[in-house]
Amino acid sequence: MDSTVKILIVEDEKDIRDLMHFHLSKQNMKVDVAEDGKTAYDKLLKNKYDLIVMDWMIPEVSGLDLVSWIRKKEHIQYKTPVLMVTAKSDPDSIVLGLETGADDYMVKPFDFNVLRARVKNLLERAKKIQKAQQKHKSPRLLSMGELALNKDSHEVTIGEKTIDLTYSEFRMLEMLIFNQGRVLSRKQITSFIQGEDVIVAGRTIDTHISSLRKKLGAYGDRIETIRGVGYRISIQ
Repeated sequence: MDSTVKILIVEDEKDIRDLMHFHLSKQNMKVDVAEDGKTAYDKLLKNKYDLIVMDWMIPEVSGLDLVSWIRKKEHIQYKTPVLMVTAKSDPDSIVLGLETGADDYMVKPFDFNVLRARVKNLLERAKKIQKAQQKHKSPRLLSMGELALNKDSHEVTIGEKTIDLTYSEFRMLEMLIFNQGRVLSRKQITSFIQGEDVIVAGRTIDTHISSLRKKLGAYGDRIETIRGVGYRISIQ
């Protein structure tokens, strides 16, 4: 792993925090730690990290509140991957953590080999997204391989072929590509595509996804169903 990679671990249990630090430092990463939400808040104001490992139930400021704050567009860490690690294992909590902005979610107790693998995966995913965004710097043009979405002309193409999408399908694809690799809940997708003239019921999202997959062919296979949560478009 690149020695310039900098990670923040936010964890109030010292034994777990020290073990995380040990295992991730062995991967040649620079690891910073915070034992509570206030310390994490101060560090996040002053430093730029490549990944944040965040416990939910921490003193001062909760991990969930910190993730919500990080995901505000004006924040320096707005696009930084967040791995939430917590004892909260019920489906509603997992959905809430992902909806708030966590990129991945691990339940305690966990295996440290799995932690390393999750961290590596999130860092590699972030690199691929950055490369894709640099290739097409215009915020009006989103792309993924030969698949391109032009927000000005409201056109989607795969190579030279134009793909005919409905308004809702277009907006859904726009959100998925912009958030490549991140799990989006049905609620998030519904809120994004719904406007004054477009009313979308939660379960119709599944119908739109099914139609979108068919129209996109091989690229449609990259739209993954995350059971009980929503959808994600994979990065390859």
